[in-house]
Amino acid sequence: MIVSGQQVAFTTPADAPGWQRWVVFSPFARLLAYVIVFIPGVKLAEFAMHALGWTSKGTPLQAGLGQMVGRIAPALVAYLVVACLIERRRPSELLSRNAPSRALAGLAAGTALFSAVVGVLWLLGAYHVAGINPQVNWVTPLLMVGVGAGVGEEIMFRGVLFRFVEEGLGTWAALIVSALFFGVAHIFNPGATLWSSLAITVEAGLLFGLLYNVTRSLPLCMGLHAAWNFCQGTVYGIPVSGLKADGWLVSTRSGPAWLSGGAFGAEASVVALTLCTLCSIALLAVALRRHTLVPPSWKR
Repeated sequence: MIVSGQQVAFTTPADAPGWQRWVVFSPFARLLAYVIVFIPGVKLAEFAMHALGWTSKGTPLQAGLGQMVGRIAPALVAYLVVACLIERRRPSELLSRNAPSRALAGLAAGTALFSAVVGVLWLLGAYHVAGINPQVNWVTPLLMVGVGAGVGEEIMFRGVLFRFVEEGLGTWAALIVSALFFGVAHIFNPGATLWSSLAITVEAGLLFGLLYNVTRSLPLCMGLHAAWNFCQGTVYGIPVSGLKADGWLVSTRSGPAWLSGGAFGAEASVVALTLCTLCSIALLAVALRRHTLVPPSWKR
């Protein structure tokens, strides 16, 4: 289906038999196919990383590479299997000529957005810099919570979950479902609370979903996600979704948890929630103007 000149969903082949429309080409069938390939891929990646010694007991580079490969490879392989073998198309939303430039734009946007969050926290007296640590290990978090999480999670939550739900139930349902699953995925992190999961759902789940809807670019979402995580932990020294981080800036946060984010980090701060929501509103305005919001399948 084409909306505003963009392919927003896979189209079932016109000559496909009725049973294939449900068993092979339906959104649920393709989601199931993705999971069937993804889960063994995770186990295989874990086995390979242990065999290579790329575990937490290795060097910072080995540990980072192990985490990055473990997060990206299963998700990427499963996605390519579904897109290339089942949907029989080139995944232009992932692999395109402008993918590198879009990824760089995402990196710049993520850096600017999280820097704005820290800037507001500093102006409000909730963020304090105690010193600089030039010896910080930046390799492991760059590969793990930066590239690994940014690429792997965007493939799963936007490339798979958002795209498949949008195809069947429309954009509004895709935004809600993918955002909720994204928030729930962080609920078992250290320091997580119901509030932090709700904040992640709104500030990140909706933001990334709308960004994908407007641009149809996974590399852009990946770049923003990776830069947000890396800047948060390794640059500004703030826990990343509850995970302890050592940053170039040795920092502390003070004030009530709703302002500072507490043990979970700045993602649970009302500042991050407000700034990301404003960005989401801006993206929604663009989506409405460009008519990129897809109605449910029964209304198309």
